[in-house]
Amino acid sequence: MKKKIIYGLLAALIIIQFFPIDQNNPAVIDGQDYLASSQIPQETQTLIENACYDCHSNTTDYPWYFRPQPLGWCLKGHVKGGRSKINFSEWGSMSSEDQKHALHECIEVLEEKRMPIKSYTWLHGEAQLSDEQRAALIQHFGASH
Repeated sequence: MKKKIIYGLLAALIIIQFFPIDQNNPAVIDGQDYLASSQIPQETQTLIENACYDCHSNTTDYPWYFRPQPLGWCLKGHVKGGRSKINFSEWGSMSSEDQKHALHECIEVLEEKRMPIKSYTWLHGEAQLSDEQRAALIQHFGASH
């Protein structure tokens, strides 16, 4: 009986590999992106790209670990959720009120150290923010609204 369960689970794991996630990014419209539409120092821009853009823009990089399922489905869900909260690639299409709210949310999650999430920084060391980097981003987002 245990062998049948193990074989069934193994078969299911193999079968779900034939249902990969869509790794295509939506188009980035010229002039709509936050970084392109704002005067941002290069150092701050790099911090935002490294810590935020994989989940909060239409420029997500899909590394090898997005391929095996169900991990890819889970990670794609994180990206979808991140984009729904704030999508820096669609910044120019947001109302000024929505932009102010988004910047306030950025400050809040940075202050509370909820972003970037730990599971992301484990695999992306460049996304780990020191207290000084976190303070610089908070200051930048605060000055932007």
